[in-house]
Formats: sequence, structure tokens, C-alpha cells
Amino acid sequence: MPRVAGQIDRVKNEAILEAASDVIFERGLSAPLDEIARRAGVSKQTIYNHYGSKVDLMRALIERRAQTVTNPLDVSGAEAFPERALAAYAEVLLHTASLERGLAFLRLLIESVPHDPALVRGVLPRGFRGSRAKLAAFLARETRAGRMNTPDPEEAAGFFTGMVLGGRQLDGLLGLPSELTPERIQRIALEAARRFMRAYAP
Repeated sequence: MPRVAGQIDRVKNEAILEAASDVIFERGLSAPLDEIARRAGVSKQTIYNHYGSKVDLMRALIERRAQTVTNPLDVSGAEAFPERALAAYAEVLLHTASLERGLAFLRLLIESVPHDPALVRGVLPRGFRGSRAKLAAFLARETRAGRMNTPDPEEAAGFFTGMVLGGRQLDGLLGLPSELTPERIQRIALEAARRFMRAYAP
């Protein structure tokens, strides 16, 4: 059965994001849009049609990563079981933070701060900060429902993220060996959620 226009757009959009991720990983933030277009099998104009600028394309890459991290908060019934949702969030966060491609992209952003601060300012708010804002919104809803007590959900979200990541992301950025096996990730996630729920019990 032929795809409708919306389906075609989604396929092209995913192809662009995959190609952008590959090319930026290989060549840095200065990666040419021509190469991204070639690998995605689309025209350069198609990229501009989907994303108005390179900053918008970078933002979309980070937003996709942030969406992956926050997916556990959107699962049906997640709000009824906050400890389980927080543990799932923490597990995905740890896994994503340990991926070499994600670390490489973050290194590139850090390196860009001195000579292209506008790029970093344009990319971060709806990406890394966006996932924390979504966690804060989840905590606020849990507080209103009486299942938690977070007087300042944004601050609590920062505490939880810090407790989960600790210095592990910094270790990854510095290229230090990671001890984050799947079993250890799960154990850290469960323990962080348990302790957090105890600290913010209603």
C-alpha cells in the first residue's frame, strides 16, 4: 500500500536525522549539509524545508535524544507508579549518557562554546534542559496528586538527575573507562528512585 504524504515526511525526517548523526559524529559540527543530504538520500533543499537552519537540525537531534530519555514518563499509567517511572527514566538516562556517540556530540558542543556560543544557546534549552524540565513537570503532577511532596519540582529534578549521573558523564567525557554494565545501570536506577521517593515522601 502506498505511503501517504505524512508517512513520507516522517521517513525523510528520520533519514535526515540519522544521516546528520552519522556525519556530525565523523566530521564535527562543521559537517556540510551537502554530505548529510547525500547520505539521507534527499536534496539539500529538503533539509532546509524540514529544518530552517543548521542550529534547528542540531536541536532536533538533541530533542530526539531527550525524548528517548523522557519516554518512561509518558508511558500510560506512569504517574500512578512514580518510583517505577523514575527508575525507568534513570535507567535510560544512564544508558544514553554512556553512549560514545552522545558523549562525542556533547564534547563538540562544549568545544563550540568559545567560538559559537549562539549554537550552544540555541541547542541546549529544548534538549538537555528540556528533559529535566519534563521530569520537573512529572514531579509537579505527582505532588498535586499527593503521591510525592516536591515544593520545588525543578530543583528536585536537578537533584535526581545529579544523583543518577553523579560524575559518570564527566568520566565519559574525559574518556575514562566506564563501569556501567547493564546490571549496574539497573541497580543504580532502582536505588536512586527508591532513595528519591523516600526523600520526597508526602
